[in-house]
Amino acid sequence: MTGLKETHSNGDEIMVVGYKDTPIGKIPEDWDVVKLGDKRIAEIRGNKSVSGVDKIAFIPMELIPDSGICTGYEIRKINEVKSSTYCEAGDLLLAKITPSLENGKQGIVPDDIPNGFALATTEVFPIVCKGIDRLFLFYILKHPKFRKILEYSMRGTTGRQRVPKEAVENLLIPFPPLSEQKKIAEILSTVDKAIEKVDEAIAKTERLKKGLMQELLTKGIGHKEFKYSKELGCEIPKEWRVLTLKEIAKEFISGGTPSTKEPRYWNGDIPWIRSVHLVKYYIDDSLIEQYITKEGLENSAAKIIPKNNVIIATRVGIGKAAVNLIDVAINQDLTGVILNKSLIDPFFLGWYLISPKVVKKLESFSRGTTIKGIPQKVLKNLPIPLPPLKEQQKIAEILSTVEKKLELERKSKEKLERIKKGLMNDLLTGKRRVKVGV
Repeated sequence: MTGLKETHSNGDEIMVVGYKDTPIGKIPEDWDVVKLGDKRIAEIRGNKSVSGVDKIAFIPMELIPDSGICTGYEIRKINEVKSSTYCEAGDLLLAKITPSLENGKQGIVPDDIPNGFALATTEVFPIVCKGIDRLFLFYILKHPKFRKILEYSMRGTTGRQRVPKEAVENLLIPFPPLSEQKKIAEILSTVDKAIEKVDEAIAKTERLKKGLMQELLTKGIGHKEFKYSKELGCEIPKEWRVLTLKEIAKEFISGGTPSTKEPRYWNGDIPWIRSVHLVKYYIDDSLIEQYITKEGLENSAAKIIPKNNVIIATRVGIGKAAVNLIDVAINQDLTGVILNKSLIDPFFLGWYLISPKVVKKLESFSRGTTIKGIPQKVLKNLPIPLPPLKEQQKIAEILSTVEKKLELERKSKEKLERIKKGLMNDLLTGKRRVKVGV
């Protein structure tokens, strides 16, 4: 075979060769198109009853990953499993019900599963791979092009739609030489393993962040003596005070929205934010997409919150709060708290307001039917622990450092996912070839 050779970043040679038209689009000349349910390729395993065991591995839908390769499982007593689908080690479980299918739920039953078999949720198809590499098929079924075909085949009532068995069996898929299938799967699984490691790092940092928030925001740094705070319902360092939010604030400012029927109110130079922008402990101005004019500000309830204060979601998005690093105008779902900075560090307050205990408390006080809101009286009387200002700043610095670590890890994952997406598009369609053998 002739073709242009290129070198992939991992050192493999990739070839770009001639293509042919097929029912699934252009594919390399030496690839075939097959039906997934061709008995020589793969088949959906038939169900069967299990006897002779007291306990069995069970795979519920929540343990079938939407990212990652292998399923999890739990051990259950056999008489506790009322309905199930029989599967064996190595089977590829494909979710068939909405929204699990659309969410990408599928996984390979681990090779070391007890007894070599398991019972799974009835909402999966257990696929037995015969003449196709199972990891290659795994990635084919992850590819948006082929998954969309299955999504369009779904039948049933809204919210309970399922993919028919025959739609899976009749799915046309590309079929490269087996050695090439294995090489493609190896490349993609290597990226998946890297993503899995980053996921583990993110989970570890998330646990660290949660633990530090719980520890630092109530116990501080290096304290030996504590006292019980009736207002907070926990012990705090003996030298800390507790004040209400209104006692550390100079002003509470509500917002509004300029009329969308007046174009002259929009596309100005004043950043205008909503609760969707409160996604970090600070407001990232690069995420702001709407700006209003001075005229829009003057002819609406929108108000400007000077930089380095705290903005709290008091209607939509209750539980969110952030420090604004620049002057911003806010909408009616937000309240700006102008702080007395001789008493409180804005970042310390921001971290405290998004701590799990405080979020739960604010949610419990929210009132309303269609749109819930926090009464201003409740907000203003919210008790706030008050360490010395330098300790506040140190606590905020520690938590912000951990959050920055999380941001770097998330960006690393996003980069790997972009690489994986590109590789899937190229390798699974044959746009780029991996040279195998001599």
